[in-house]
Formats: sequence, structure tokens, C-alpha cells
Amino acid sequence: MSDDAKQRKPRTLHVRRGVDGGHDGLPGSRSRGEAAGGARRRVLSAGQYVDGVLAGDRVVLARAITLIESNAPAHQDLAQEVLTALLPRRCASVRVGITGVPGAGKSTLIEDLGTRLRARGHKVAVTAVDPSSTVTGGSVLGDKTRMEKLAADPGAFIRPSPAGGTLGGVARKTRETIVLFEAAGYDVVLVETVGVGQSEVMVRSMADFFLLVLIAGAGDELQGIKRGVVELADAVVINKADGTGVRAAQRTRAEFERVLHYLRPATEGWTTRALTASALAGHGVDEIWAMIGEFLTKARAGGAFDRRRADQERAWVRALVEEGLRDRFRAHPQVAAARQELEDQVARGELPATAAARRLLDLFGQG
Repeated sequence: MSDDAKQRKPRTLHVRRGVDGGHDGLPGSRSRGEAAGGARRRVLSAGQYVDGVLAGDRVVLARAITLIESNAPAHQDLAQEVLTALLPRRCASVRVGITGVPGAGKSTLIEDLGTRLRARGHKVAVTAVDPSSTVTGGSVLGDKTRMEKLAADPGAFIRPSPAGGTLGGVARKTRETIVLFEAAGYDVVLVETVGVGQSEVMVRSMADFFLLVLIAGAGDELQGIKRGVVELADAVVINKADGTGVRAAQRTRAEFERVLHYLRPATEGWTTRALTASALAGHGVDEIWAMIGEFLTKARAGGAFDRRRADQERAWVRALVEEGLRDRFRAHPQVAAARQELEDQVARGELPATAAARRLLDLFGQG
């Protein structure tokens, strides 16, 4: 095996257990320690959550994220109280969305970038949204196992979150998690998504800068990547440009530069760029951050940054309304009673889907 092949040998993947109820001491559930006869963690008040997050207490921050991820009504009420108190206390941050094809080296790139940012004095938070286990609801791939160096840094915080069955694998509470990160003083927030799909549209609505990570030699890149995803990107990075892959990466970058010339830029006043990098060798990573800095300067000067942040807040409201309506619709007693039979009628070809949907909506509208 060549030295280059040895370098590329994948690390062993570790499967994380699903999240057990009450694992962070939330009220109303038994934790693993309690079930085994251990002491239960004390329940925190809203004020204690707020004070702990603002103080940068990593344990309290982790518990606060678990609180906002809970679906229990009591936890949701407490979570909203905590978030309301923390919203005006957020630090100025840079939010970077990172996506790409599986195997493109996103996690390695994030770890290298995050480590370099820590050396510059930044506090770095990563929310790495993993595919959910259909059995346990927990994350299948724990990104902490792929970002070991960054995870060990006290100035960095990595939160692998189960996708929870939401569209494209984006965790339902990612926006709230970002608020907690910023209130805790993390001035760089990196949001990694799983794969390439409709989830990228959602992450675009949370990020200031959106980075698409690809590799050369994975087939016809321009055919394999949806044009809509490329149009969302502020930059395309061809990763793994090292060893024998340098020339292929350079060719792919040149190809994307030609294509990007004909696409509408994702951000007003900014020209989407293509560049090469090697997260493994550390080449081109500083250039990525320098490019993001240039982007921020131009976006702030032209007003695009403030407009995007305002749009993000509006999108947050719309997402919460849609989620609330969906949950209320499913919990509506008349809808729940009629739903299965109507769906069965549609499946048997006895009723048009549009008619079934209208009947369910009428039932929901009756209160």
C-alpha cells in the first residue's frame, strides 16, 4: 500500500447509542444513572440555565440544548423562557453552513478549520446533524469521534444531534441551538448537514456563508450535484487536493469556475468562487477563512449581511408556525379518528387524495 493510500485509510467509525429519556436530568423522566440506583441530577430553573450558558458552563450548555430538543410540553415552556432571556445576550458571530457529497471530507475540513480558528482566539461551536437511527432516534455517526482534536479543546463545542426525521436530516432545533451557542460566547458557528438534498435550503436560511465541499473523481460532478444546491453556495471547495489527486482537483475547480460564471450568485454583491483544499494536508484551509472574511466585509458594507440575518429571523418564525400547525393537526382528535380510514380509501382508489386532504383540513378547521 502506498503512503498516500495509507494516509487516506478511513478511521474506524463508532456507533453512538440512542439518547435515553432524561439523560440530562430533565424532570419527568428517569435517567440511566437513576434507573441503576444512582443519584438523579438536580433540576435547573430557567435562571440557572441562563446564568450557566452566559458563564460559558459547558455542562449547563449541553443540558440547555437537550432541554430545547425535548418534545415534552413542560420542557418546551421552560426552553422558551430560557431562549427569550438569552436572545438579547448573544455575541456577534459568523454562521457558516457546510455541506457536500458523502465522503468529501467535511468533518476533517471542519476539524482543521476549527483548530486553526481556535489558534486565532475564536470560540468555535459545531452542530453536526447526523442521520437518525430509526430504532433509537439517536445519531448513527457521532461527529465527535471524527473531530477528536477539536472536541478535546475547551474553547470548542461539538454537538452531534439526531435529525429526528425532519426534512433532509436537519435537526428541528438547530436555530435554537445556534442561539445558545452565541449566548455562550461562541463567535464562529459551523453547521454541517448530511449529504446533499433539500436540507441545504433550510441551512441556507440559518447561515451567513454557505460552503459546498466536493471531491474530484467521484463521477460527473456537475451531473451528480443538483444545480439548486450549487446556486445556494457562496463558495465551492474541491477537497482532497493532495498527492495524486491534485491535478484532478484543479481540473474540477476550473470546471466549476466556468459553470459558476453563468449562475446567479447566492449573495448580492458577491461572486461565488471555486477553490481547492486538502483538509488532510492542511492546504488551502487558511484561504477558505480568508475568503469568508472578505465575504463578510463586503456583505456588511453592502447591507446584505443585515438583510440576510433579518430574513433568517423571519424564516425561523415561519418554520415554528408550520411545525406547530403540523403537530396540532396530527393531535386533533377528529383528524386522528378519520385519518386512517380516509388514507385507506385513497390507497384503494375509492377517494381522490385531494378530497381526503380537504376533509381532514375541514375537520381540523372545525376546532
